[in-house]
Amino acid sequence: MDGQPAGRELIAAAARTVVKVGSSSLTSRGRLQASRLDALVDALAARRAAGRQVVLVSSGAIAAGMAPLGLRSRPRDLATQQAAASVGQLLLAERYAASFARHGLTVGQVLLTAEDLHRRGSYRNAVRTLERLLALGVIPIVNENDTVATTEIRFGDNDRLAALVAHLVRADALVLLSDIEGLYTADPRRPGATLVAEVADPTQLAAVRITGTGSGVGTGGMSTKIDAALIAGGAGIPVLLAAAGAVADALAGIGGTYFTPPGQRTATRLLWLRHATSPRGRLLLDAGAVAAVVGNRASLLAAGITAVAGDFAAGDPVELAGPDGTVVARGLVAFDSEDLPGLLGRSSRDLPADLRREVVHRDDLIVL
Repeated sequence: MDGQPAGRELIAAAARTVVKVGSSSLTSRGRLQASRLDALVDALAARRAAGRQVVLVSSGAIAAGMAPLGLRSRPRDLATQQAAASVGQLLLAERYAASFARHGLTVGQVLLTAEDLHRRGSYRNAVRTLERLLALGVIPIVNENDTVATTEIRFGDNDRLAALVAHLVRADALVLLSDIEGLYTADPRRPGATLVAEVADPTQLAAVRITGTGSGVGTGGMSTKIDAALIAGGAGIPVLLAAAGAVADALAGIGGTYFTPPGQRTATRLLWLRHATSPRGRLLLDAGAVAAVVGNRASLLAAGITAVAGDFAAGDPVELAGPDGTVVARGLVAFDSEDLPGLLGRSSRDLPADLRREVVHRDDLIVL
């Protein structure tokens, strides 16, 4: 791969790759396009034939359900979106199963909501399911469960879901397929816009004018793909953003925009805490506690907490904020919200023996 930026070989050599494809890459006017889907499947099947594992994160359920329901554009109300998803998800799964069967491959459908990853138990169960499917030689096809997902429990887009799935399965690479070739310095339809071949550092993004909010049948856009690349990069996973029409090249690390992972893999527990949880409350810290938590990576004790907000139970994720309200960390709290007010500002030695424990242990805490 002469002339390609260093690191792209990680995409080509990845033993386990998560591939995400959007609605607009699979459908046209609310109908699944068999030729597009088959071309994607052919490339993924070739990857499997080479002895590599693949997880596919596929949008398209709502878009695929539009034509059968006589909808000319993506519905805006939640009930109709869920109805379209219930029809389209069957069509999408059936079409994938038939297309992969041409190569003698079996697929399994995995539908998730954000709530499934917010709860630690469900998160672990998702990991076990995906790992077992892969061990059995099945290609998991993951989508957000649009039929039941509400505004409060949505991922928001499948780009973010793909990044979290890449983390779940400890993928070696993430390939985000789009309608355009990659990240451009400006709207690619405008003169002077150039393709960004590599993002070696997130600070490079400051010079990029990000436009667009997605197609008429999807919810994603370039900003969501960049967010996904940064989430995956934080887990040490290299990312390639490329055109869906050039999926074979993308899997070989050719073309598109390559995002270099900034560092080592983050511990699974901490990445889950940072990206796959929704805070159930907030603890307000004094300056000394902020310094201890942020500067010294120490556990949070009751003595450093000045106020509690929200209704939460022990084990729930909460935000930790400084005196000015700025959120500095997130962690799993060891007390119910109703039990904390009587402990605030008190030294551990002044508390009953059964309450002498950290409010948030440093092993359950991540600085933001």
